[in-house]
Amino acid sequence: MKHLGIICPPVPGHVNPFLALGRELQRRGDRVTVFQMPDLEASVRAEQIDFVPIGARDHPAGSLPHSLTELGRLSGLAALRFTVRAVAKTTEMICRDAPSAVRDAGVDMLLVDQTEPAGGSVAEHLGKPFVTLCMALALNREPDVPPPFSPWNYRKSAWARMQNRVGYAVSDRILAPVRHVLADYRRRWKVPAHHGSEDSYSRLAQISQQPREFDFPREFLPSCFHYVGPLRSPERPKVEFPWEWLDGRPLVYSSLGTLQNSKTTLFQCFVEACKGLDVQLVIAGRRPESLGPLPENVLAVPYAPQLELLEQASLTVTHGGLNTVLDSLSCGVPLIVVPLTYEQPAIAARVWWSGAGEMMLPSPLDPAGLRRQITQVMGESRYAVRARCIADSIRAAGGVTRAAEIIEEAWKAHRTGPS
Repeated sequence: MKHLGIICPPVPGHVNPFLALGRELQRRGDRVTVFQMPDLEASVRAEQIDFVPIGARDHPAGSLPHSLTELGRLSGLAALRFTVRAVAKTTEMICRDAPSAVRDAGVDMLLVDQTEPAGGSVAEHLGKPFVTLCMALALNREPDVPPPFSPWNYRKSAWARMQNRVGYAVSDRILAPVRHVLADYRRRWKVPAHHGSEDSYSRLAQISQQPREFDFPREFLPSCFHYVGPLRSPERPKVEFPWEWLDGRPLVYSSLGTLQNSKTTLFQCFVEACKGLDVQLVIAGRRPESLGPLPENVLAVPYAPQLELLEQASLTVTHGGLNTVLDSLSCGVPLIVVPLTYEQPAIAARVWWSGAGEMMLPSPLDPAGLRRQITQVMGESRYAVRARCIADSIRAAGGVTRAAEIIEEAWKAHRTGPS
């Protein structure tokens, strides 16, 4: 039995896939421990996974919900700047507190999120092997692949490469506070400086939640990179839902995830767009009274059994969080994506590129335009055909089972050394 440590951002879209992977690894006989701020302890231990709190002095209990609530009020560049400041603080916390915590826990190998480069640096500092998990869009750079915060579509041309180069330079400038924190600790630890973001990724294995078919064409991925599809546990938590409300009309599922579900105006636009259509709209993450009077074909619930609903859905309308998009595609459901911030524009671009849906800008977004788009995507079979093709590729990619196998292979490769 080996002891695996997890270092990832403290947000549900990253934590939940890691917990699904952790359960699979424990099922195979490994021990798994998450290292993060105290607010995550209860949810991690509820999944029967060990937890070691770090960062209590600057992230005391109760600080994470407050931060996520504040983040949920923001959109666009303001949300991105807020996130970068928060990530810089988390990077500082991990670099300062994780090495001693990981060492004291007796961890053999680290599993680190690609968006938190501190994890790999901690592993290097401690002389431990690590595997990189891409829980968001894969960040591996290529000249023809647009930056992960841009809505640009893939184009193989000199002009597009120049645009991408400028975009990556802007991204580097925005993320400079995070890089500065990490560079300072690497100097203290006397480990080689990073010359680019690729230096922070594992040479043993890099595992992506994307299926290959939901990425732009790639030419320069390392041989240790693996597309495995969404990391989900086969056991689904039971969530109450009034199934009797569904009456056989085409189902439209709508979610803005856990961080953006305070966008009342956007949800109300979804409601107005579906009013009078021969569909039923289920809004996840909101109480009905928070949206005002709802027409008879709209239901709002604070919690929804997402996968179970998607198995019956004809369309998803969402902000483009990766987990909701991948769950929809896993069920062969096409999408309309209204991206708000972070990597959501880039995810929306991949939805369009893959042919599995359409993208609409949130400002201006009017109900009439959205209604036309809903009618188009639900009325033209090509979208559902492409979504079902991606669903087939996700099933073939292996998911959490394949990810666990790759981690086992990486561990063996580390133990045996170069052949």
